[in-house]
Amino acid sequence: MVKIGNIELGSFPLLLAPMEDVSDPPFRALCKEQGADVMYTEFISSEGLIRDAAKSMMKLDIYEKERPIGIQIFGANLDSMLQAVDIVEKTKPDIIDINYGCPVKKVVCKGAGAGILKDIPKMVSLTKAIVERTKLPVTVKTRLGWDHDSIQIVDVAEQLQDVGAQAISIHGRTRAQMYKGDADWHPITAVKNNQRMHIPVFGNGDVDTPERAVMMRDEFGLDGAMIGRASIGNPWFFAQVKHYFKTKEHLPPPTIKDRVEMARRHLQMAIDWKGDKLGVFETRRHYTNYFKGIPHFREYRLKMVTLDNAPEVFEVFDQVASNFQEPEVTI
Repeated sequence: MVKIGNIELGSFPLLLAPMEDVSDPPFRALCKEQGADVMYTEFISSEGLIRDAAKSMMKLDIYEKERPIGIQIFGANLDSMLQAVDIVEKTKPDIIDINYGCPVKKVVCKGAGAGILKDIPKMVSLTKAIVERTKLPVTVKTRLGWDHDSIQIVDVAEQLQDVGAQAISIHGRTRAQMYKGDADWHPITAVKNNQRMHIPVFGNGDVDTPERAVMMRDEFGLDGAMIGRASIGNPWFFAQVKHYFKTKEHLPPPTIKDRVEMARRHLQMAIDWKGDKLGVFETRRHYTNYFKGIPHFREYRLKMVTLDNAPEVFEVFDQVASNFQEPEVTI
């Protein structure tokens, strides 16, 4: 049984990765229905929180049906991070997660996200201070290191554990790699195999098929998989992985009816949460994957990602349901 603090997560939990403008409440709700075990919010700026910025505050919205859920914060200033922890605690999440992995330049240049990988002592001291500030379990999301020549993740993970982190998720790339090349899970396994480690070690990066999730569990011996890009427009991925764990067989792909219904629900929930304009705009990134692999679909996809009016997008969904037949299954 894998546990974060006193939170029991099963034998090999699947975690929804924190993704900016992706892992919002509507998307998290769909992933939860499909079997995701732990939710993480989009990452939230500590500076935005303490300044009461509307976008940052909105990201604090969490719902009972999502639990267990972690709110992820980022920042480089100790006082700001501690104030942010106080604000986050009031929303009663199950976990507080610290982002030490975001490679985006505007975050890194301020010494936050993966930028802190250039200053490991600060990374450790900041984690320690946050652990001491809250009664909630604190987890960390990070990368292997700043670049290939500075990877010391085994030692870093042990230090973070020793100051109180209760789980660590490691993306198998350096900051220098951004999202290019293949994720390397071997250093993550080295963390797990360190005999002094006793907290869960979750792997992240390139878990894009059920077989890869099995490999992470059985060959690399990690405690769970954090799923990011493979879930965008594909909340079914969690159910597919869990089915494969049990049966070693693949679930049939979602039907066109399934895809239309999921996209429709996603858009409606996004509109209910964010309003018409943002709901329509921020759901667009999912449509390519929702309708991936359907022949002769370009015209419909183009409409979905360019129309600004919600009724018109729903009308496109209706057209897809009417105009596309399910592929024949041959036995």
